[in-house]
Amino acid sequence: MGPSETGKSTLLRCLNYLTVPTKGIVEIGGVRVDAENHSKKDVIELRKHASMVFQGYNLFKNKTALQNVMEALTQVQKKSKAEAEKISLSLLVKVGMLERKDFYPSKLSRGQQQRVGIARALAVNPSVLLFDEPTSALDPELVGEVLNTIKSLAEEGTTMILVTHEIGFAREVATRILFMDDGRVAADGTPEEIIDHPKNERIRQFLNFVRN
Repeated sequence: MGPSETGKSTLLRCLNYLTVPTKGIVEIGGVRVDAENHSKKDVIELRKHASMVFQGYNLFKNKTALQNVMEALTQVQKKSKAEAEKISLSLLVKVGMLERKDFYPSKLSRGQQQRVGIARALAVNPSVLLFDEPTSALDPELVGEVLNTIKSLAEEGTTMILVTHEIGFAREVATRILFMDDGRVAADGTPEEIIDHPKNERIRQFLNFVRN
């Protein structure tokens, strides 16, 4: 959490090298990459363990919901079409989108597109899901369906890192919160420490602003 333009999305993108960090070490799923000394192969291995869910869905417009989820399984993991379809159908069930499996993105609501995006990210069985403000592009009435999907994943034990301004949701779902300000991690603690009883005046100002 944190104000706009403080580096939250940049930090998230650095975790799977969509933005290349200049210094530091990223370690996910036992894969360790040093920003100052790494190979292209290292980055490819790292990305196998972290899937990004974008603000703008980024679905293939010429593919159905099912085909969008299958894509990485067939093209990257080289699974058979039958196996990829079986896995993809189970994931569409998980995100409540099975009945829309044959719909193209243009026929899906923004919330439905985002849920397909979550299923697609889950398809490669990552160690961690990265969410960059997954509800910011949604109309208010669609926010709940996406947050409920993320909440159900949390309840199943899925490891996720979210950039979000949904304070109530963060309070309910998060086990750990980082508060970023001016490009740095200004506070690191539990929801109780960061949201319920913030000691940092900057956090109190931020919470008052987003709640009003």
